[in-house]
Amino acid sequence: MKDYSGDQLLVLVIEEKQEVLQQVASALAAADYSTCCCTSAESALAAAEETPPDLIISDTSLNGMSGLELCERIKRDQGLETVPLMFLSGGQIPDIIRRHDQMGGSYYLRKPFDPEVLVELVDKALQLSVLAGN
Repeated sequence: MKDYSGDQLLVLVIEEKQEVLQQVASALAAADYSTCCCTSAESALAAAEETPPDLIISDTSLNGMSGLELCERIKRDQGLETVPLMFLSGGQIPDIIRRHDQMGGSYYLRKPFDPEVLVELVDKALQLSVLAGN
């Protein structure tokens, strides 16, 4: 995990809908975060292995694999197990929220989202990770 000493933090964003992906990336860029944007589980797995992110934001619904399954796979990789997770979803399904909490997810944000709230939650998730020594 990078610290806040001036390094630009990297957020891996996984979202199939290009419009939502662009909204997330724009909000994070405005807050001086670097983003790696992926539209599929396969590209997200490859990106996380190549350049470990400081935070992962994933939609809960992806083609071929749920966002929860994807993040469970990423978290099994050595070196990525402490990366904070956030999930985006258009629904408020109790089972997804419960599973998100069980895997140590930092936050769950419903779509459509307020860009300021997104950035605030990203900031908080990263600060908590730093305080935990990750």
